[in-house]
Amino acid sequence: MNHHRIGVIGLGQRIAHVLSAMKEVGWFLEVAGYVDPSPVGLPILSQAGIDPGRAYGDAAELLADGPFDLVMIGSPNHLHFEHLNLAFAAGYPIFAEKPIVRTVEESYALAATLAKAATPPLFIGLVMRSMPIVREVIARADSGELGDLISMDATEHLGPEHGAYLARNWRRRQQWGGSFMLDKVCHDFDIFGRIARGRAAQVASFGGRGIFTAARADEPRTYEDGSPAYGVTNPGWMGANDAFQSDMDVDDHQTAIVRYDSGLAVSFHSNSHVSLQERRWYIAGTRGTLLADLVRNKLMIRPALDRRKPERFDFATRTSDNHNGADQAMAIDLLAALAGERPFPVTPRDSLEAGLTVMAMDESAATGRMVDCAPMWAAFDAASQAGGQMTAPSPA
Repeated sequence: MNHHRIGVIGLGQRIAHVLSAMKEVGWFLEVAGYVDPSPVGLPILSQAGIDPGRAYGDAAELLADGPFDLVMIGSPNHLHFEHLNLAFAAGYPIFAEKPIVRTVEESYALAATLAKAATPPLFIGLVMRSMPIVREVIARADSGELGDLISMDATEHLGPEHGAYLARNWRRRQQWGGSFMLDKVCHDFDIFGRIARGRAAQVASFGGRGIFTAARADEPRTYEDGSPAYGVTNPGWMGANDAFQSDMDVDDHQTAIVRYDSGLAVSFHSNSHVSLQERRWYIAGTRGTLLADLVRNKLMIRPALDRRKPERFDFATRTSDNHNGADQAMAIDLLAALAGERPFPVTPRDSLEAGLTVMAMDESAATGRMVDCAPMWAAFDAASQAGGQMTAPSPA
């Protein structure tokens, strides 16, 4: 297996877990160095037996010390656009964590860059594309056995510790992470657009903060067994001490309704503080119905006119982060893509479209209006053509 020299921009917990998965599945990797003023991923690399290499002062200094077989970008979301452009100029293959960028304007600008320049390969960490259960969902939808996809109900419900981590981590601030939905569920809307084989046409959404607020600061801080609650995970860079009294300005719950131009109607419910954790997709087609439980890693499917027991799949692997083996599967996909053996499951364009769909949802939640996505896609398509606009109006 080929040796891979890797440079890391943003050594957070997530990119450290991805590197650990890469080693686990057999990558022969050398982390030459990293850039990060607060590298909270170091203990994760240490546990995996990965030497983090040299600590560089900034991204330009690291990139000047190439060549690299892969540059990995795990910085906070507001720095993705800047770091992507630096990595493009250096010319090395890039893996960047999702969301690909944080704003509508950055999305259009990046689309224009990707259209105009001979950029190096860019792989985006929408890890759900590599999950075996998700691959099965896509395959079943593509096969036609569900018929025309009519409606879909989906959820993303986080346990208290996960929600509290987001309320203390840099993702709590729009200026660093964008919205709660952008950071957390761009995965899901990447898949929804893929199975719909279309783009969001109309979007309506409602959200707010009703959980991690100062008004609830006196809530119990222990579980029933006496173990501490709401502060177990290191909040990392710019972390806050208290989930209920931080300067959080993103929503902690949100619902949305999306109609795709292919006809699929999706309802989505997300909450960051539940005792019954759930990530579930219920897809109803004219010929059949599919239910995917992504927490328990189980799938059920049955034709519409069949009274027998449903076909059931248990994908067995379960992990505490609910990625359920997806990190390892993505690491294998990434290695195969770098070797030219097969395409990576998700493209930068897919990632941009998923992000813009969620940004339209956030626009609706902020304004209280239904969003017509046609102007957004017209601007995106213009930017995606050589000579296209670098900036354009947000959804209207």
